Amino acid sequence: MWELTKQLDLHNIVKIATKVFENTSEGIMITDVRGRIISVNPAFEIVTGYSADEVIGNNPSILQSGIHDEAFYKSMWKQIAEIGFWKGEIWNKRQSDELYPEWLTISVIKDEQGNVTNYVGIFSDISDQKHTEKQLRFLAHYDSLTGVANRYSLNKRLEGLLQTAKKYDQQLAILFLDLDRFKQINDTLGHNYGDLLLKQVSSRLKGLLKNKDMIARLGGDEFVIVLPNLKHPKEAIHMADRIIDGLSKSFLLENYELYVTTSIGISLYPLDGTNMEKLLRNADKAMYEAKSSGKNQYELYHLEMHQNESRHMILGTYLRKALERNEFYLVYHPIVDANTKEIVSVEALVRWKQKKLGEIAPSEFIPLAEEIGLIIPISEWIIQKACEDLNNFHFNGHSKLKMCINISALHFNQEGFIKSLNDIFVNTNVSTHHIELELTESMVMPNAVETVDKLIKLKKLGIKLSIDDFGTGYSSLSYLNRFPLDTLKIDQSFISGISDYKEDSSIVEAIIMMAHRLHLKVVAEGVENKKQYELLKREKCNFIQGFYITKPLPKHKLLAFLEDWDGELLK
Repeated sequence: MWELTKQLDLHNIVKIATKVFENTSEGIMITDVRGRIISVNPAFEIVTGYSADEVIGNNPSILQSGIHDEAFYKSMWKQIAEIGFWKGEIWNKRQSDELYPEWLTISVIKDEQGNVTNYVGIFSDISDQKHTEKQLRFLAHYDSLTGVANRYSLNKRLEGLLQTAKKYDQQLAILFLDLDRFKQINDTLGHNYGDLLLKQVSSRLKGLLKNKDMIARLGGDEFVIVLPNLKHPKEAIHMADRIIDGLSKSFLLENYELYVTTSIGISLYPLDGTNMEKLLRNADKAMYEAKSSGKNQYELYHLEMHQNESRHMILGTYLRKALERNEFYLVYHPIVDANTKEIVSVEALVRWKQKKLGEIAPSEFIPLAEEIGLIIPISEWIIQKACEDLNNFHFNGHSKLKMCINISALHFNQEGFIKSLNDIFVNTNVSTHHIELELTESMVMPNAVETVDKLIKLKKLGIKLSIDDFGTGYSSLSYLNRFPLDTLKIDQSFISGISDYKEDSSIVEAIIMMAHRLHLKVVAEGVENKKQYELLKREKCNFIQGFYITKPLPKHKLLAFLEDWDGELLK
């Protein structure tokens, strides 16, 4: 009975082992002591492409890829002989001649006397794992969108290049690139088109570089190019010129043809820094200098930028306390009806008198306020103060006077902009029919569809709307016609040349004619003399504003000016 039970158990074990052999996902190959294949499982056939009939009786060498040399196999069999097994990664060849990596374990099978009877090889195809590892290595070092190096790879490579430059007394340049108005493309066409553009930009940039040069994408639309082993700094300038020229040609994104420009900052080793952080920071500063100087150009870092940065930091600190210290004040610039000579409105302009630094120009502190997130509270203070002063003007007998208020793009694009505006109007009890908001072209055009809806809501509050600095941005006349506007304000850069340059005069004439066709009033700002005034009046410009009338005045001086004004100056 015991023998029968033993036979049944052995039969079950063999049956189970056979099932495991046939159904395991790993390939199994069994050879005799001389290395001839005597059995393989179905997984072996799937992975290698060979059938059992094709390999049984053959040596496993039919699977060899040719990648490993004789020494590799000698070492492998030496370990098997010494310790009874070997495991590791090996490249083999399928029946189709395709090479593939596998993880292989070879074990020795011995009989009861300790003699080797068989060898068993168990392996799994690790092609997918290798592919995944390759992808992970790529993602660790390269930007997944454009395929150029990422920030990590830039840092590692730049460290090595700087060490080489120091060792051999070489020069090196860093070019920091930022695409101009890239956000407008994303906002207008969507991020998919923005991504397509970044791919094409990076491809163009790579085509301009030498093998020794490096390009990396830091994120968004920021790229860094490293030019090692320069003979002269002019090489960096030459490359910047080539990049600006190379990106000036149009990009085709499916059905759209787009143009893009770039601003470039350049820092040089060792002139502008001897470590990676300082060189990148200085190139970044130079890039912002290029943007503020008009975009589509390059700037070399220089010491003044560091000095400007120190002032920038000081102003930022003072600006954060300016509201609570009551350092802001408003001045008002009158706007006159060109025909009746009446002062019909005033434009509110913010000024900042800092206790230690004195008067700070709006062109300096307003961009700073936008940068550090203070423009919205400052804007709300301006609107509140302008409304309070308008009530005061009306109380003092100037009941028809209107108030023009400039609106920041960041404030306008806030989700709660209209509510915050309406709250101020309610709190000050101002007549909204006497309020005119001045918006810029660059503010309303990029998101024209959403802007129309917002402007309509403002009009329902009784507010009048004006496009400020008209002619300096970009306009779609079809949208301009759809906007519920009341006024166009011609930028003073055109007005200053109308009496001397025919081109400026023609532009002003065209704007006035177009505005009237769209049933809009026209304000000319920057009028400085009688000749300009008479030309504008002849072209039927509705309103004028400028130093020819008066400079901007604080509230108490404006009240006196309003009392004394009789239009005699314009007669």
